[in-house]
Amino acid sequence: MQSRREFAVKAFGVGLVSIAPLEGCQGTGKGEPLPVMRRKDFKPAYLKLARSGELDKRIKALKEIYKSCRLCPRECGVNRARWETGVCRSTSRAKVYSAHPHFGEERPLVGRGGSGTIFFSYCNLRCVFCQNWEINHRGDGSYVSDEEIGRLMVRMQEIGCHNVNLVTPTHVVPNIVSGLRTAISLGLNIPLVYNCGGYESLEVIQLLDGIVDIYLPDYKYTDGEMAAKYSAGASDYPEAAAAAIKEMHRQVGEVVVDERGIALRGLMIRHLVMPENIAGTDKFVQWVARELTPGTYVNIMGQYRPEHEAHKYPVLSRRITAAEYQQAIRWALEAGLTRLDGVTV
Repeated sequence: MQSRREFAVKAFGVGLVSIAPLEGCQGTGKGEPLPVMRRKDFKPAYLKLARSGELDKRIKALKEIYKSCRLCPRECGVNRARWETGVCRSTSRAKVYSAHPHFGEERPLVGRGGSGTIFFSYCNLRCVFCQNWEINHRGDGSYVSDEEIGRLMVRMQEIGCHNVNLVTPTHVVPNIVSGLRTAISLGLNIPLVYNCGGYESLEVIQLLDGIVDIYLPDYKYTDGEMAAKYSAGASDYPEAAAAAIKEMHRQVGEVVVDERGIALRGLMIRHLVMPENIAGTDKFVQWVARELTPGTYVNIMGQYRPEHEAHKYPVLSRRITAAEYQQAIRWALEAGLTRLDGVTV
């Protein structure tokens, strides 16, 4: 699988920004070194909640939401505990497509052991340009119990992954947190990464406080009309994503890495540059600098490609140009962002 960096170099012929230099090394380009914590001093946040009994209370509260689903801002209100389905098409039983080490994620997540990705089927956004449409739209995968999710988490640790990376978790959070209880009993002690599309319920993110170590949300759009048109009517996406990401930042702050440059805790935001600035990149980077901090870790991604139903929309039917990507990076630098995982002009 081609990494983001390999894609950028091949597509645009430009250099890289160093974001997480190894201990004792100086960063190059525009990257500001990340704070370092000794690995032996780190304990995943969820262990404390498990010891106090609070984790069990969170599981109960999250499972209750299934009875009138409001796990995401769509608030479909269906009783998923009785197999009713809403926009995401998922019931109260989670489906998993795959679980394996991933080496194409952001550098602080990957290291040498990879990021232990667990891909959950279905999605609450249903973007017309989805690059994983077989998983997120069609729902390819197999049903698993909560206990099996927990065992998958531990398996990622056993094979040497640096974290458990929960991909598209929004609509199955109750199952994941329930599975975490099993994983903890089996010895899980690596960071938990919440890798989501950004269209999150503030209530649910607050219930994840003290459970998630690393938040990895997308911020896809700054214009509600674009979100509604290309992500199944999600016109409130900009406001919902902003509120959720601000809460994520409150919980975990800026990224902290260990001596090897591997992320232990913090917020990392992804933003996909799209043709004709559909994503509103200029407004996004200004929002990060103003509402979060200039030192927030941001990945300005240049690998948009027309997938799924993108060909039905002329503006989406092409890749972005080198000029569009370079402009996006200039906007980020002009906004004052100092930790960019991506390519520089």
